[in-house]
This record gives sequence, structure tokens and C-alpha cells, in this order.
Amino acid sequence: MTARAAVIMAAGQGTRMKSPLPKVLHKIGGRTLLDRVIDTVQAIGCERIVVVVGTHNPAVRDLVVRRLGEDAVAVQDPPLGTGHAVLAAKAALADFDGDVLVVNGDCPLLEPHDVDPLFKLRGEGVPLALLGFEPADALLYGRLIRGADGHVLRIVEAKDCTPEQKAVKVCYAGMLAADRVRLFGWLDRVTNQNSKGEYYLTDIVGLATADEAVVRAAIAPESAVMGCDTPMQLSQAEAIFQQRRRAHFLAEGVQMLAPETVHFAWDTKISPGAQIEQFVVFAPGVSVETGAVIRAFSHLEGAKVMAGALIGPYARLRPGAEIGEDAHIGNFVEVKKVKVGAGAKANHLAYLGDGSVGARANIGAGTIFCNYDGFDKYETHVGEGAFVGSNASLVAPVTIGAGAYTGSGSVITRDVAPDALALERGPQVEKEGWAARFRAAKLAKRAKK
Repeated sequence: MTARAAVIMAAGQGTRMKSPLPKVLHKIGGRTLLDRVIDTVQAIGCERIVVVVGTHNPAVRDLVVRRLGEDAVAVQDPPLGTGHAVLAAKAALADFDGDVLVVNGDCPLLEPHDVDPLFKLRGEGVPLALLGFEPADALLYGRLIRGADGHVLRIVEAKDCTPEQKAVKVCYAGMLAADRVRLFGWLDRVTNQNSKGEYYLTDIVGLATADEAVVRAAIAPESAVMGCDTPMQLSQAEAIFQQRRRAHFLAEGVQMLAPETVHFAWDTKISPGAQIEQFVVFAPGVSVETGAVIRAFSHLEGAKVMAGALIGPYARLRPGAEIGEDAHIGNFVEVKKVKVGAGAKANHLAYLGDGSVGARANIGAGTIFCNYDGFDKYETHVGEGAFVGSNASLVAPVTIGAGAYTGSGSVITRDVAPDALALERGPQVEKEGWAARFRAAKLAKRAKK
């Protein structure tokens, strides 16, 4: 197979997003638009990837370096059009021999099967392969003008279309594939003789046809190539992503009573036989095993839920939470960086942060793992079969031994031995008749007013 490389255009200003965050760093399913595009080109077999960035968005460059290294960065400065952007990657691919895929960095729904037809066309000997689509509303898109043989002759921008050309349904998606040598050879010949004084990537179509090189187009769904230039488009892409994920999990055997209310992340893993109730949110990094039940209005992030566990309703699992088999995490319980053993229960109104809860232990309502002193975090460990009474404060670092009990309302600051009972309470004081005297005094004072 011919070697494959990709140039991802991510240097746009993104002004229509009206956000201080660079456009390609906005997220779909908890993953940035640019990360999702990188995922796609890697999955399609691109062994070299160059991302074109602008000097105005150092955070975009930082992401590229973290994922792909410094060699994957090409800088477009100043921005002089799409053709100029791709040409900025020329030096980075100077030693590459193969096909180059050019894609947009803000198309989060693009998948390998959407761009694979471009490489198939290249494999058939087509010098320049374009990606087209048929939008529901073609008002603003450049039309692919094709001859009787189906070959693309040129791309006409919407504002320049004749009435006949406006009737063309297939539009250009801004993505293409060509041999590296020919691609950059055409780009070197592109001029900026236009009203904007920019170098347009689309101009290589005319140059290719002038060279008698065949140009053909593959057609992708509109949703696959949709960009995210505005908050509205971002929300539309998120909605499509969620629809796809819901359909996937339902087909895999995950039970959802109201799938339209459940929101998934890009990497959510749920085994067949798990049950997800209404209004559950999965942030990145969650796995749920078979037989587990996630009840309504729960929020999970960076957590592992094992087989048969019961979560919620109104539970919050934060990063590092590991809920063991058949364990219960109930309403208004928050778990962060705690491993909860099999069969353990924390059914009501508790905060478990940093530490562990042993198998079959019981955490009473109102229990708090006091894990933070304002500077550092400390761990709390509750042993197997231990019983922590309601409204207990366990001041870390502290260990409750296996089988031990702590009395309700206790503030536990020292380790508790296995099978011991720990109590920390002041003596109860009772003043006979105080309440009656208090009421009488208040009523008498009110009567004098």
C-alpha cells in the first residue's frame, strides 16, 4: 500500500465561535475537535501527520506537540488562505514519498470510512481526489462542476455561480488527496490574484485539469464533513455524536429507558447487560461492566464501575473512583480516587475522597472523608466489613480496621483497631424544664409589645 500522510489545517482564527478558546480546542464528546481529527487520520493509516497552526493560538501548538511531537507542527504566519496553509507543511513532508490527505481540523464527525474513498481513488490512479457532499442547503458552498465523464473540471464558489451552477447539488468539502510531489507542485503555482489576495487550495483543481490530470470526487455524508465554526454548529455536531453513541450502545445490548437523555463521552465503555437510567452523564474515562445499574441523574468521570454495582440516583463518581462488584453508591454520594470493595455500601449523602473502602463495609449517611488540609491530600482506609456510623468525620490520614465500628457523629482522628468500637462524643447535658421556661419568657416579651 502506498504510504499515507495527512495535513490538518488548524490555523484558523475561529472568530465566529466568539470564545477565548481556540476553535479546534472546543470539544465534542469530551474530546477536542483537533484530537478527533487526529484520531481519524491515524486510524486510516497516515504514518506522518502535520498540523498547520497559527502563531495566535499557542495552545493548539501545545496539543500537537503533546500528541505528535515538534516535527508535526507547521506554522502559517501570516495566514494567507487555505492553499498557503497547506503549503506551510511542505518542508515537514519534504522527505515523504506517498499520498497526502488534506483535512480540516474542525470536522469532529469525520471517520475513517468517510475519507478512505479518497485513497481508493488514488489507488485507481486518480492524480487528485476531492471529497464532496450534498448539503441540505448549498447556499454558501462551492460547487463541484463535473463533465459528462464525471471528472471534476473546476470548483466554483457560491458567489460566482451561474443559475445553472447553483442547481448543482454536490459541493466541495475542503478535503482532498494527492501524491506529495504533485500536490506541492500545484500549490507552488497557485497565485493570489483574487479579491482577497489569498492563495486558495481550490485553485489546484484548475491547475490539475490544465495539466490534463484527472480530478474525481468521492461523496461523504454532510454530517461527516460538517465544520464547527459557531456555537450552534458545535451543538449540532454534539447532538449527532450523541445519537451515534446511543445507537451503538443500544445495538450492543446496553439497556436505556430514555436514551435521548443520556450523554456519552468519546471513550465511554459499557458492557452488554448494563442498565442506564434517565439523565445520566458520562464524562471521559468511564467504564461500566455488565449487570451494573446507573440510576437517574448521576454524573460519572474517570471512573470504573464493576459488574452488578448500583450507582445513584444523583451520585457523582469523580476520577479515580473504582466501584467493586455489587457495591452500592447511593443518592448524593460523591466518590473521588477511592477504591470501593465488593459489596460495600455508601447509600446516602456521603463524601469519599482519597483512600479505600473494604469489601462489605458500610458507610453511614453524612460520612465525610476529611482528606484535605488546604495544602495536601491524605488517605482514609476503611477495612473489610467495617461499619461507619452516620454523620461521622474521618480525618485523614486514618485507618478503620476490618470489622470495626465507629459511633454516629464521631470525629475519628486516630486509627481504629480491627473489631473495635470508636466513639468521640461530648457528654449529653439535659436541663429539665428549660424549653418551657424559654417559651414562656418569649411569649411574655411578645405580649408587652
